Amino acid sequence: MSAEILRVHPDEPQPDRIDYIVSCLQMGDVVALPTDTFYGLAVDPVNLRAVERIYQIKTRQKHKPLSLLIASLAQAYTLVRDADPMLDKLADRFWPGPLTIIVRASSKLPLRSTANTGNVALRVPDSAIPRAVVEKLGLPITATSANLQGASECTHAACVRDQLGDRVPLIIDGGPTGRSLPTTIVDLSLGSGRWEILREGAIPTHEIVMALQR
Repeated sequence: MSAEILRVHPDEPQPDRIDYIVSCLQMGDVVALPTDTFYGLAVDPVNLRAVERIYQIKTRQKHKPLSLLIASLAQAYTLVRDADPMLDKLADRFWPGPLTIIVRASSKLPLRSTANTGNVALRVPDSAIPRAVVEKLGLPITATSANLQGASECTHAACVRDQLGDRVPLIIDGGPTGRSLPTTIVDLSLGSGRWEILREGAIPTHEIVMALQR
């Protein structure tokens, strides 16, 4: 069965449509929606059956944890085991935006949602639709890219439909995403004040270094 396509305004998401998206997530459905980088696959991260469905859709290796979209730094603190001053520095400088930060996960997240790593990757997207969904749901949502493993990431809904239209029940069409580069990923889970850039993307390495040296 092909996916339902739902048009949502990218800057001023219609509340009734956000309500509908949230109801689908609460039922355990996988929803493809736009972020500020690529389209992503959203589920409730504490619904382990829904999390498992994402791995099946993407044929993703199960040792790879899923990243989560959140609405604010305050929400990040509810998901982090040990707060790190570096998290504040990076969040103040780059959130909302294309920076994914890996931290040690609190016990609020099931271990399975961290791919049994105990770490979680968090981001506040510079995109109104996912932030509205997170705020209404009251939980973070997963944010793995809405594409088949090994295929190109999608910057518009038609690409998601072509790749995953028979695998997900709902695709949110919020128009083209604002960037064609992935997020930069910084790992703060190493402890002892150590950090590492795992992927340079939309934010250059030197900007990360400058922010952490403030």
